[in-house]
Amino acid sequence: TCLQARRASRTQHSSAKHTEHHQHSEQADLVSPSSQERSARLRRWYELMMENKEELARIITAENGKPLREAQGEITYSASFLEWFAEEARRIYGDVIPASAKDRRVLVLKQPVGVAAIITPWNFPSAMITRKVGAALAAGCTVVVKPAEDTPLSALALGELANQAGIPAGVYNVVPCSRQQTAAVGEVLCTDPLVSKISFTGSTATGKILLKHAAGTVKRVSMELGGHAPFIVFDSANVDRAVAGALASKYRNSGQTCVCTNRFLVQKGIHDEFVEKFAKAIDKELHVGNGFDAKTTQGPLINEKAVEKVEKHIKDAVSQGASVVTGGKRHSLGKNFFEPTLLTNVTTKMLCTQEETFGPLAPVIKFDTEAEAVAIANAANVGLAGYFYSQDPAQIWRIAEQLEVGMVGVNEGIISSPECPFGGVKESGLGREGSKYGIDEYLEIKYVCFGGL
Repeated sequence: TCLQARRASRTQHSSAKHTEHHQHSEQADLVSPSSQERSARLRRWYELMMENKEELARIITAENGKPLREAQGEITYSASFLEWFAEEARRIYGDVIPASAKDRRVLVLKQPVGVAAIITPWNFPSAMITRKVGAALAAGCTVVVKPAEDTPLSALALGELANQAGIPAGVYNVVPCSRQQTAAVGEVLCTDPLVSKISFTGSTATGKILLKHAAGTVKRVSMELGGHAPFIVFDSANVDRAVAGALASKYRNSGQTCVCTNRFLVQKGIHDEFVEKFAKAIDKELHVGNGFDAKTTQGPLINEKAVEKVEKHIKDAVSQGASVVTGGKRHSLGKNFFEPTLLTNVTTKMLCTQEETFGPLAPVIKFDTEAEAVAIANAANVGLAGYFYSQDPAQIWRIAEQLEVGMVGVNEGIISSPECPFGGVKESGLGREGSKYGIDEYLEIKYVCFGGL
């Protein structure tokens, strides 16, 4: 598959004008679609996704249990990256640099890195692919996608639509594998010399392993790794807006996103009011059930191991003095269904404030001062997203600059969009996805000096 992608990549890399005829020769095989044609094919892929939105959403719900309404939202979000990068494909600009010598001219070219290996997670089985692949194809790269073992069908469905959109054979490749094979396949992709770039979304622990594998051939890497997002509510906040933002940020996809809030820090002046309103909102607005049921807002967790981790965090917190305000146990539906849970009297010594839970658990820590909140928020070794609510303009600037994260939501609990750069700092990863910066992850900068002029 890597060899197939490498050959297709040669076609993508060429800057020659693409022939519109069906005469195939050795030379024609190396002729690339122009940036305009790449743009048109990505745009058509986007249109096909939107035309098949319902079917694609049902695949997601069947694969990972996400409520159908959320799955439909994911497809819209997923397709938006193809639309965005269809436009960015025509905006890969180089530079002319004033030379220091009169007989020289200096140019800077941007060229695709080559074959990109794309390794994606199960929680957003469509969007995590298009956010990477859209940028790669727009840049002129080819890709080998290894989807999560739990959700391969979304990747294959995207492949079918890519074919219909006219994406050439060998440009978008999918390598599904079992849980037993996934480590070996990941190692092959990271060590194969035909692969020039690795883009991974997943846990920090796995990301470190892939980085070690990629080091042997000094590959370009993008890593979107684990999060431990703080959600700070200051005394100056609009409590009702904070509760609405908390509900969206924490319980989207049953808490199984890397940018979900993992720790709530609430200032003592409004702590009790926030907890009371948050608990009422959880009980009133969240409904656990089958993802295909229209009223369901919380589907099952991905597997038994995920449920056990939530239980472990709750048990540890309660043993150290935390109180369960609502939820706290497996849902009556059984299997992997878990009640949306809210804890109070939480301290920084508890597991739920030291590790990413990746489930429907909201632990609340009470704090006194702004400095205390910032210190707690920044104590983590990761820094993907952070959120805070305040109506004090000076405080807003201070906290936005002081939080050690790659993305900040100010009075907003949902911050992802295709035009904005997605990524973290510290052990949350390397590089950015989406936005005008996302395509740079798949481009090399080449300096060309013309002498003797």
